[in-house]
Amino acid sequence: MSVKLALAVGVLMGLASPPDPVGAQVSDVRYRLSFTRATAAVRTLDVSMSFTATAPGSVELSLPAWTPGAYEISNFARHVSRFGASQGSTALGWDKTDYDTWRVRVPAAGPVSVSFAFTADTLDNAMAWSRPDFLLVNGTNVFLYPEGADLDFPAAVTVSTEPGWKVATGMNQTGPGAYDARTYHDLVDMPFFIGNIDVDSARIDGLVHRVASYPAGALAGAPRRMLWSQLQTMVPAMARVFQETPWPHYTTMLVFDSAYGGGSALEHQNSHVGIYNPGFIGSPILASITAHEIFHAWNVKRLRPAEMVPYRYDRPQPTTLLWVSEGITDYYADLALIRGAVIDSSLFLDVTGGKIEEVSQVPTIALEDASLSTWIQPTDGTGTIYYPKGSLAGLLLDILIRDASDNAGSLDDVLRALYRSHGRTGKGFTTEDWWRQVTATAGKDVFAEFARRYIDGRDPFPWATVGPLAGLRYVVDSIREPRLGVGTATVEDREIVTTVAPGSAAAEAGIQPGDQLLAIGDLTIDPSFGAAFRARYRARIGERIPVSIRRNGAEQTLSLTVRAEVVTQGRLEYDRRASFKAARIRHGLLTGTTDRR
Repeated sequence: MSVKLALAVGVLMGLASPPDPVGAQVSDVRYRLSFTRATAAVRTLDVSMSFTATAPGSVELSLPAWTPGAYEISNFARHVSRFGASQGSTALGWDKTDYDTWRVRVPAAGPVSVSFAFTADTLDNAMAWSRPDFLLVNGTNVFLYPEGADLDFPAAVTVSTEPGWKVATGMNQTGPGAYDARTYHDLVDMPFFIGNIDVDSARIDGLVHRVASYPAGALAGAPRRMLWSQLQTMVPAMARVFQETPWPHYTTMLVFDSAYGGGSALEHQNSHVGIYNPGFIGSPILASITAHEIFHAWNVKRLRPAEMVPYRYDRPQPTTLLWVSEGITDYYADLALIRGAVIDSSLFLDVTGGKIEEVSQVPTIALEDASLSTWIQPTDGTGTIYYPKGSLAGLLLDILIRDASDNAGSLDDVLRALYRSHGRTGKGFTTEDWWRQVTATAGKDVFAEFARRYIDGRDPFPWATVGPLAGLRYVVDSIREPRLGVGTATVEDREIVTTVAPGSAAAEAGIQPGDQLLAIGDLTIDPSFGAAFRARYRARIGERIPVSIRRNGAEQTLSLTVRAEVVTQGRLEYDRRASFKAARIRHGLLTGTTDRR
């Protein structure tokens, strides 16, 4: 039971007094962010909000609990300290109505200011993170909003920082250190880089694109030129899907940190933040993640499931359609790379095969169920499987639409039509809207079974029957290789065992669900340990090796016998003997064209 609900129940039962009504209307909302060497030294930034109260009363100010796109409740209010409020030189009384809402008592109409410090110590796309010369901060972290107000109010932001430090953001700049946003939704969807960063810009399709990166000098020379070359080709390839670009300028914001174990990014309406290990510099994976996030500017930031329109910042907004918002976006990231000549057709198949393998390694789950479950972060490995599995569903749908329409229609057309009817207008689309448009584009109603079996259902994807429609052969290989027989999930940088196959090497060794894997033989554990284990022990079948685990807080060492198992793996390859129609469909997929008459 929430605090607000508990209080309401108490009032009805005569156990508590009702709170002061929110009588003060708020206007002229302004914010200030102050990040200097002094605040950086204690890993904080100073935040203030000012507004005009048009009448005396109480104003409730809330901080968001999550950042759209992250699909998890983060409770940013826990990073707030030194909260205070004043009117002129008079300190105002305040209390909290719940964990992320402050009620300020305003005795008279007029200007009001509130201020607080925010701890910036979490390296995460949705959070705030600082170094001695740098700050990443999301608007959801720090910008309070008046409870009960229409969030379409305009707002202005002033950034105060060190001379010589730079600022990068998607917000419109109105003066030195001054920015504005049309609505609160826009305000919190435009993160800031502040500090010693590299920033440069170029025009892509006639519009300004910026690249901001930290640390200064980390992405420089040939790798930076390579990223710019990739952007110059893959961004137009994505824009052709929708036949318009919805931003006046776009900013790619990149952090490289050697302590970060992988690469991830988070989308915004005209920017995105990517955080990477420096090993990603110059890698095609960096281009792939970048393409994924830029495609989100159309698909999810504007074309959005109805359950997420408008955004609510105080609660989860689950939807069964993340396989469209995230999975199909991932499919189009691959298409952007091949249509933009960043990768070739063979690598496209390799990437697709990797997704097939990834899906095969986790428990079977329906795409709609996986879309819903991500909010609770399931520990069985399915928490984000709607990315690769949704991407594969996108490829299958694209093939089926093209086949049914004799290559006159495509998944591009579905997205374009929904973007025009729903994305431009801010109207969220439903599952019914989605399948209605798929059917209209294909010209045939052949997708009810597909939706039932492969989206709402858990049937294996029909590669053997659908692949040939696009000149793709599905080949199943049987290989004998070392296998542990465990399923794992990454939980706060720890690999936790979720399943143990009966009769497997892990079961024989005594490994149990809930164990944290620490080491296997001479291998340390990270999210990719499975491939490393197979490569390291392929020629050492029958050998006994130690396995270090942590169980119930105590470390143990078990003995495991390396065993080989026969594993079947499916992959796609191009069929040189494809029919003329299948070859046209394959060509259309890879080039973004149709045979529309």
